[in-house]
Amino acid sequence: MDTTPQVIASLVALGMALSFVVADRQSPTSRMLALFLAADGLTIAVSSLIELPLRRGNAYPAWGGIFALPEVLAFLFACEWLLRVRRTIPSQRLNTRFADTLLRIAQAFAVGYGILALCLPGVRANKFVGAAFSGSGLEPEFFLFAVPLILSLMLAMTGGLMTLRRRPDVAERLRLVAFAVAAPFMASGMVLPTELAPVLTTVGLLIFLVGAIQFHVIQGQRAQFLSRFLAPQVAELVREQGLKSATRDQTLEISVVCCDLRGFTAFSAATESRKVIEILREYYDTVGAAALEVGGTIKDQAGDGVLILVGAPIRFEDHAQRALALARRIREGGVALTARWSDGDLQLGVGVGTASGFVTVGVIGAASRLEYTAVGPAVNLASRLCSEAAHGNVLVDERTIELLGAGELRAALRPCAPLNLKGFRNPVPNYALASA
Repeated sequence: MDTTPQVIASLVALGMALSFVVADRQSPTSRMLALFLAADGLTIAVSSLIELPLRRGNAYPAWGGIFALPEVLAFLFACEWLLRVRRTIPSQRLNTRFADTLLRIAQAFAVGYGILALCLPGVRANKFVGAAFSGSGLEPEFFLFAVPLILSLMLAMTGGLMTLRRRPDVAERLRLVAFAVAAPFMASGMVLPTELAPVLTTVGLLIFLVGAIQFHVIQGQRAQFLSRFLAPQVAELVREQGLKSATRDQTLEISVVCCDLRGFTAFSAATESRKVIEILREYYDTVGAAALEVGGTIKDQAGDGVLILVGAPIRFEDHAQRALALARRIREGGVALTARWSDGDLQLGVGVGTASGFVTVGVIGAASRLEYTAVGPAVNLASRLCSEAAHGNVLVDERTIELLGAGELRAALRPCAPLNLKGFRNPVPNYALASA
């Protein structure tokens, strides 16, 4: 028998698996989906190139049940993909674990099918594989193997539909819909005659490919959008959790670092605009590189001022330590740059303020213009401390000191006189970070 159609279908599945890994290797959902497609492709290849000749021979081997293992793995990986998609949905929308239980039961039925195949390899080969619509009628042994797989497929699809109702990320939702439509086509290849199975399996793969392409188109658009205003590390968070989950409104404790240039207004008024732009570009590059080192997210770049969040949207337990390390790097880089830029009476300097506290973060704006924002006293306090910091100074609030604990950074901080800051009723205790 010519097995070319089966080989083509197998290569399509394996090629899709490889493309998923290459295009989105950091995503747990995409990796699991690639394993499912690889197992599906392996099922087709093993069934047509190895098992089929043995079935048509004189005696089917007693160890032939191992040929069912790729099928079992395909069901296990498909359910595990659905479970991982559910983990990307915010917990407040997953108010039930019933769907998780259904998916685990679906995996158990798939394992049960594998055990039956190992115990009764000849029965599976002669009474189940390719028996549907073969014209010879279905015997009771057929249902012994068909029922666990049908139940596993139905439970998996039910779990997938329940996941859709929980409003997953829009990109994953497209893959879920494509999977729900394609799954019956791909599963039918296990019981249809060998002449028909590769055709329907390939149809299912192509249906699923449409949803997968849309997934990657959306992810690419997101990456382009996010790269304009968020740190590069956010891309990984979005791949794992989806855009809505990664940037949803939440209140959490973070550290905020604010820096700006001293004497910049007078300097820019007396300096050629092209040179001012070059200076700002080098300044932003220096601050951006420092923020990248500690995992900070640049929230604002306005004129000579930069505001950086440490701890959102990427969570860090040691956000205070990271913020102080960032402030030190900015000061070191800024002092070197301003010394080189200053010219006679036109002197530039850099000041840095750092504060910690609970803030509310999230995305605001209209469809045409979105911004990741943070609202809370810590943001205002970091800005006010920055305004009070003289050239080469780093002023730090009291809460950041509390979070630091003992260590090199804590030992380098010296108390300063409380400051009367705009927007704060009482004088604000603060500390200065000593030079290295």
